[in-house]
Amino acid sequence: MSQQSKPHIMISTTKLSVAIALPSDATSMAFFSCELWWDLNGGVSDFPDIKNMESMEILMLKSCNIRGRIPEYISTLTNLRILDLSFNRLEGNIPNFGDLFRLSTIYLTSNKLTGLTPEWMIKERDDRYVIDLSYNNFSKNNLQPPTCRESLNLYRSFSIQNKSVLSDCLSPCSKDKYSLHINCGGKQIIIGNTKYEGDEDVGSAAKLFYNNTANWGFSNTGHFWDIQSGQDKYITKNVSILRMNNSGLYTTARLAPLSLTYFARCLANGKYTVKLHFAEIVFRDNISYYSVGRRMFDVYIQGKLELKDFNIEKEAGGVDKEVILIRKAVVNDKTLEIRFQWTGKGTTNAPRRGTYGSLISAISVESDFKPPAESKRKIYVAVGVVLVVCIVTSIILGILWWRGCFGGKESREQVLGGLDLKTGVFTFKQIKAATNNFDSGNKLGEGGFGSVYKGVLLDGTCIAVKQLSARSKQGNREFLNELGMISALEHPNLVKLHGRCTEGKQLVLVYEYMDNNSLAHSLFGQEKGGPLKLDWPTRQKICVGIAKGLTFLHEESAFKIVHRDIKASNILLDRDLNPKISDFGLAKMDEEENTHITTRVAGTIGYMAPEYALWGYLTDKADVYSFGVVALELVTGKSNMKFHPNENYVCLLDWALVSQQKGNLMELVDPRLGSEFNKEEAIRMIKIALLCHNPSPALRPTMSSVVSMLEGRSTVHELIMDPSIYGDKLRFEALRNQFNSFTTDTSSVN
Repeated sequence: MSQQSKPHIMISTTKLSVAIALPSDATSMAFFSCELWWDLNGGVSDFPDIKNMESMEILMLKSCNIRGRIPEYISTLTNLRILDLSFNRLEGNIPNFGDLFRLSTIYLTSNKLTGLTPEWMIKERDDRYVIDLSYNNFSKNNLQPPTCRESLNLYRSFSIQNKSVLSDCLSPCSKDKYSLHINCGGKQIIIGNTKYEGDEDVGSAAKLFYNNTANWGFSNTGHFWDIQSGQDKYITKNVSILRMNNSGLYTTARLAPLSLTYFARCLANGKYTVKLHFAEIVFRDNISYYSVGRRMFDVYIQGKLELKDFNIEKEAGGVDKEVILIRKAVVNDKTLEIRFQWTGKGTTNAPRRGTYGSLISAISVESDFKPPAESKRKIYVAVGVVLVVCIVTSIILGILWWRGCFGGKESREQVLGGLDLKTGVFTFKQIKAATNNFDSGNKLGEGGFGSVYKGVLLDGTCIAVKQLSARSKQGNREFLNELGMISALEHPNLVKLHGRCTEGKQLVLVYEYMDNNSLAHSLFGQEKGGPLKLDWPTRQKICVGIAKGLTFLHEESAFKIVHRDIKASNILLDRDLNPKISDFGLAKMDEEENTHITTRVAGTIGYMAPEYALWGYLTDKADVYSFGVVALELVTGKSNMKFHPNENYVCLLDWALVSQQKGNLMELVDPRLGSEFNKEEAIRMIKIALLCHNPSPALRPTMSSVVSMLEGRSTVHELIMDPSIYGDKLRFEALRNQFNSFTTDTSSVN
């Protein structure tokens, strides 16, 4: 049977195209084809009777005003590969099509389907299958995956009473937002004082994409029917010179063959101004076949039809010209939706196939009201932390020092007792009992702060006890700093503080116990049985977790935190090998977009960013640099502090740069992994690490961008650097000596 003669039925709002298989004998088929123009906007129809079309491979009945239930006999069409029943009025449950193993593409978006989402769709169909159930009325069940799956779209798929829940796989909101700017299909770009978020996800036929950091995403439905599978292009790029203002917004655009919804979450309720930026950058305006193309689609904002049969070229007065649609919208459930729907009008074949559908270049959303609540909240939180970190530090290190310091009559507990640190208070007797009087057998590690012990409370809870050295003045500062910082922060990838003990001369912090110690111990520890055998999925998970923790510190918490001492020994691993950032003794609070020079450089050699180590220039990009070192350690399984394989390399970065120049990044991968690792992910992690090591801090990526790249949601642009800048070992040793003169190594196992 030829590709052209395969049986199918396709009905849309503008065109009825039918190929019906008529049985003639046991070995052959006779085919009848017809084309009819049919306006289906007038009335409602029942599902057509096609149960005898057993050879059906493609069934497309989209936007046909079909009512009723999906017929059970669909499950008998064993040759069916593609089923598109989107944009109808179908009700009831989805029949069991689980035995139709050839059925790889299912579009049921925008119907009134109810009941539970079928188990065969959720559990038995993996990413090889394309399933879109968005915009329906299903009931909640426990089958939904915890994370958004690449080819299963459950956006707005649940009943009206759960309308505010877009999908269970989206993370909860942590704070309100008042604006959003997206460069659709393009990189992050700054226009004037406005930063447009990058939107470079390649998209797919049933995609629910979500940017956890910026709290926005999109739901995409459909593929281009007239091009071969796997060649769908959901992002288009302009190939001519653009002369309009802010041309950077119109260089790229996102395409959608059927339905595209952008949604902004966590917006404060109220009125907003929405600007939609369009420019026709695909069809051409010339006297040729390329000029006959037309693009027409509908635009909805908050479910209201704002534009019907919108034609970009007509409204802009030509191709490669901008047109900006400005509308008002009201947010009631902290979510704003902008939907673009292609209804079959325009063209599908000119100037080339797969260019029809909706197109959007950029989106701007601004509140019509000031955000006083957000400003006050940040002020209150920041003031609280500053009081803890600064005022308490002054009291302890000032007043008590003047009164005889750490042997005076007034105890630390008396000073700290009146402050609400949101942590528990332990007696020193409890700590001694839990650690068996600080038995050396319970010792987990030791660093500049002091020693860390495992403890067990009376209720059986395991804890990690960090005890300050009684003679450590530096430890007093770090104790107060860490107590203030970590008690005000909470995230799955930050270590949890249970409480403190400040009796007499004792300074003790009590943390959750981490079963697998630190990343340093697990990767290259030589005691107690040596390092763990960390497989590649675990290393990938650890790397992403560290990046998410730093994203929270830099971009998502109420106040910006620079950790200053990110290293393998400060990454703890729980029972399931989930990473948690620890040791906030050197952390600093920083104002948004504010950099500063610090007179006290502190950190660990081998992990410190060069601009901070040499000039005291501190921003969150110093943490990004340190993260890059840890990422290289995860890939190679080697410690940057002990890396001296031969005289040609002075550090892991030096080795990575030489390997990059030789075009052999794979030589960096830990040989203990053997062949059991994802080559694409390993190369990606190395390239991201090199991006984090850009000599210019301004050119290093943000940690939210790092998360997106690690998870494969955005493209990694390779950075090529000259290895010679790290190859002069004499200069390296000179720098090391310079570091030693004014830095503090806080190496410890928390």
